[in-house]
Amino acid sequence: MRIEDTDQKREVIGGTQNIKETLSWLELQWDEGPDVGGQFAPYVQSERLEIYQQYARQLIDDGLAYADPYSAEELQKLREQATAEKRPFLYRNHRPKNPQKWDGTQPLRIKLEPKAYQWDDAVMGTISMGPEMIDDYIIIKADGFPTYNFCHIIDDYLMEVSHIMRSQEFISSIPKFLATHEALGIKPPINATLPQVLDETGRAKLSKRKGAKSLLEYREAGFLPEALLNFMATIGWNDGTEQEVFTIAELIEKFSLDRVQRSGGNFDEKRLIWLNGAHIRRLSLEELSNKVQEFWPDSAKNASDDYKKEVLALVQERLKYFGELGQLTSFFFEEPTAKQTAMAENKQLKKLEPEEVKQMLHAAAHQLEQSDFTELDLEKRMRQLVEDLQTKPGILFGLLRVTITGSNVAPGLFETMRDRYTSRALPLR
Repeated sequence: MRIEDTDQKREVIGGTQNIKETLSWLELQWDEGPDVGGQFAPYVQSERLEIYQQYARQLIDDGLAYADPYSAEELQKLREQATAEKRPFLYRNHRPKNPQKWDGTQPLRIKLEPKAYQWDDAVMGTISMGPEMIDDYIIIKADGFPTYNFCHIIDDYLMEVSHIMRSQEFISSIPKFLATHEALGIKPPINATLPQVLDETGRAKLSKRKGAKSLLEYREAGFLPEALLNFMATIGWNDGTEQEVFTIAELIEKFSLDRVQRSGGNFDEKRLIWLNGAHIRRLSLEELSNKVQEFWPDSAKNASDDYKKEVLALVQERLKYFGELGQLTSFFFEEPTAKQTAMAENKQLKKLEPEEVKQMLHAAAHQLEQSDFTELDLEKRMRQLVEDLQTKPGILFGLLRVTITGSNVAPGLFETMRDRYTSRALPLR
C-alpha cells in the first residue's frame, strides 16, 4: 500500500485512515506499506520528496526538463487563443527558447517529443495512440511537490511494481506515461486497463456524487466483508463458469486478467444483497451468532444467548444483511405494536370483518391450548382449522402471522409459533 498524497490541495482529512480501516475490515492486509514497513520504505509520497527531486534534476541535466516561465494568466490566454483558432492547446508549441534556470519557485515541466505509441494491454489487447497525446506536463509544482503523473512512475520503478491496473479514464494518459519512462531510461510495467464500475442503470460511472456509498457504510449496515469482495471481484470478471458465490481463497485461486471483460460492469446493489445472504447462509450458527451481536434489537438485551441462537436459526435463511435482524426478530422479545398497520397492508386480511377475525383467533387459541407446540402438531392443527373454518391457508396463516409478529413477513409460521410461545410463554392476544 502506497499513500499518494502529493496533491496537498485535494487531500481529504482522515482519508488515509479511512483507506486503512476499509482494507482491514475487508481482511486485505497489505504486506508492505504504512504501519508495516518494507524494503522500499517510506510508502507515503510526501515523505519521498527528495527522491523525486533527484530524478527531476537528472532530467534537467539531460535537457529533458525546464522551468515554466508562464503565469497562470498567460497560460489562460494561450488556451483561449487556441480555442478561438479551433485547435487543441499543446504546451509544447510554446516552449521557452531560453528557459531560465529552475530554482524550485516555479513549476518544472518535462520535455517530451511527440510520437505515436503502441503497447499491449493485459485486458484491452494492443492499443495505439498518436503523437497528439504527448505534451509537456508539470512534474514538480511550485510548492515543491511532484505531480501524480511523475512520482508514481518513479515509485513503481523503485518499488519493483510489475503490473499497473487502472480504470479506463486513465487510458489516454498511458502514452504520456510511456514517454516519461523513456525519458527516465526505465522499463515500464505491464498495463492492465480495467472496465469502469457503472451505476445500476449502466449509463454512468458509479460515483459518490450520485449517491454511491462508502464500503464502511456497508459494514455499518451489516454486510460481510467476504460478500463485498465476492461482489466487487465479479463486477466485470468471471471464471468462465456459472459460479457466483466465491470464497476469498477461490477468488485468489481463479482470478486472472484474461477473464476481465472490456466493457463496464454494473454496481447492482440487489445482487450484492443476494450475495450477502448467500454468504450468511454458509455460516455456522455459532459464527453467525458471534457476528450479529451488535445488531440485536434493544428488546433482546435480557434474552439468553441460547434463546437468541434459537431465534437466529429461524431467520438465517431469510437474513440478507445483519441490519435486518431487528425487524425480523423483535417480536420474539416483545409484543409487536404494528399489527393494525400490517393488517391494513394485507390485501386478504383487510377484507375481513372484525367478527370474522375474532372468530378465527378464538378458534386458533382453542387449538393452541391443546397443542404440544411441536412444529408437526402446530401445522396439523392449523391446517385442520382451515378446513373447519372453511377459509384459505393464506387467510388464516396470514392472520396468525400478523397477530404473532406484527408483520406480513416473518420466518416459517410454525417454527415461529413454537419458539415464540414455548420459550417466552407469551399469550396469543
